[in-house]
Amino acid sequence: MGKRSSFERRPRDFYPTPRAACAPLLPHLPYGAMFIEPCAGDMALVHGLEAGGMSCQWAGDIEPRHPDVQRFDALEEDLGMMLDSADYIITNPPWAREILHPMIRTFSALRPTWLLFDADWAHTRQSAAYMPLCRAIVSVGRVKWFPDSTMTGKDNCCWYLFDATERGAAHFFGRVAA
Repeated sequence: MGKRSSFERRPRDFYPTPRAACAPLLPHLPYGAMFIEPCAGDMALVHGLEAGGMSCQWAGDIEPRHPDVQRFDALEEDLGMMLDSADYIITNPPWAREILHPMIRTFSALRPTWLLFDADWAHTRQSAAYMPLCRAIVSVGRVKWFPDSTMTGKDNCCWYLFDATERGAAHFFGRVAA
């Protein structure tokens, strides 16, 4: 799943988001914030955020795995039509850069966008073109992607807030003791 893993990646980077990965984001969202989830898969992220008081207005995915998820390709179809009254776009996107980078550009032009992906990305040359869009980075640490496993992932993760309508440096929020 990560760069130091010998495990074969799952098709379409489908890794349901555990609630523990949602928890670090919640203090950075106003209670009751409305969002859409364009890579909703099985609704795990939606359920985690709604348990924290957020409200999902729409959920889509290129390959839905839940009856409440609409079949939708967020890079090929007009995501703006789904936004309605949503405050944010929030998702755990595919980490493949050829998908992630267009999502950053597309989503951040529509609404402030929170994306969950590897922490190392911020330290790479490829991130330089996207960091001017980044407003916040919230450390998550290693995520336990497989509930029945005793192991966590090998990559540290962060929530990144991208917003093309704002200017300024990104703020970093380190991990909070549990």
